[in-house]
Amino acid sequence: MIGVRGAITVNENSKSDILESTKVLLIAILESNNIKNDDIISIYFTATKDLTKIYPAVAARDIGLVDCALLCGQEMYVEKSLNKCIRILIHVNSTSCQKEAKHVYLREAKSLRPDILDSK
Repeated sequence: MIGVRGAITVNENSKSDILESTKVLLIAILESNNIKNDDIISIYFTATKDLTKIYPAVAARDIGLVDCALLCGQEMYVEKSLNKCIRILIHVNSTSCQKEAKHVYLREAKSLRPDILDSK
């Protein structure tokens, strides 16, 4: 089993922007890591305290991830931290080793992991 991480920022606190941004991130993580739906054990989503209109996990169900466990939580608030940010941790059954995981950080969330040069 490996854990694959990612994050994305949204433009506004709206259902449509939260869902669309979460779908973009999920699809990018799944495609970058060649993850099949049946390989996913669980997905943990966090959102910053300024995102309140809908659970990001709804986006996973919308794209067909219906057999894995999903959980949402509020990201711990840290002064001067990135706003309007959704983070994801996917637990995957895999024969790959952890160091082969391709973590994906999009939009302003790229600033969270400057050590990852190939984030989209």
